[in-house]
Amino acid sequence: MSRLDDDKAQDIVLIDLKGKSPMADSLIVASGRSHRHVGALADHVLRALKDAGHGRARVEGLPHCDWVLIDAGDLVVHLFRPEVRTFYNIEKIWSVDSNHIKAAN
Repeated sequence: MSRLDDDKAQDIVLIDLKGKSPMADSLIVASGRSHRHVGALADHVLRALKDAGHGRARVEGLPHCDWVLIDAGDLVVHLFRPEVRTFYNIEKIWSVDSNHIKAAN
């Protein structure tokens, strides 16, 4: 998450999924200001995951960079342009029964 904060991602939210979903333990949702910013955020997160020894994460959405999904196993990262994030409202889906923590920006 510090990588996203360093790269000026907006509205970073960490959602704890432990015991709530078999797909991952944590979900991070953040926004970039533009297509280019979302792409750069995704590239830096992927590089940080690889450098930390988390292997090769699966990625969807890089060509268009409206919504990039990074699946690193126990951690899933969603990076959006603000309009797309508002439309899909991923946080609402998971916050019904989940304790989520809004990261300080």
